[in-house]
Amino acid sequence: MKEKDEAALRALMERYGNELMRTAYLLVKDKQAAEEAVMDTFIQAYRKIAQLQDPDRLGSWLLRITVNRCRMKMRTWSWSRIFPLSHVEQMIEEEEPGPEELLIDAWRNKKLSEALLKLDYKYRETIVLFYFNGLNVAEIAEQTSSNENTVKARLARGRAKLKLMLEEQEDGNETGARARVH
Repeated sequence: MKEKDEAALRALMERYGNELMRTAYLLVKDKQAAEEAVMDTFIQAYRKIAQLQDPDRLGSWLLRITVNRCRMKMRTWSWSRIFPLSHVEQMIEEEEPGPEELLIDAWRNKKLSEALLKLDYKYRETIVLFYFNGLNVAEIAEQTSSNENTVKARLARGRAKLKLMLEEQEDGNETGARARVH
């Protein structure tokens, strides 16, 4: 019986681990804290699997546990470090694109991740769930115990803040480049 339970837990970790890890990292900005949140998620899921009423919603249930664990970590941890997204890229295994695509994607991801990690948690959480996890507004509202209009407002404000930060980064780079040229 114990071997069967452990095999089921391992299968869960293989199926959902990368997605939950990416989400946790984008929310808490720290690889170790993200790993702890995801491990806590699997431990809680293992202990409380009987509470899952609809097996088809397993992924959503695990995501909700992870988001709640990240919220708890954000409340109890003093965050002073912001890590580049390269840690997330290392965690995500995908097909290898060509060298040009890699260079362009790395530059874009770095700029986007720097801006994303500077957002307030409530905007970062909503944007991560929407764009990185593919949840719709209603699903995000359910996950975060918010109303749909709040989610829509956070998405709009978060996107606006991201756009502004990315434009400021571009302007700063152009100004810096011009200063070096002259």
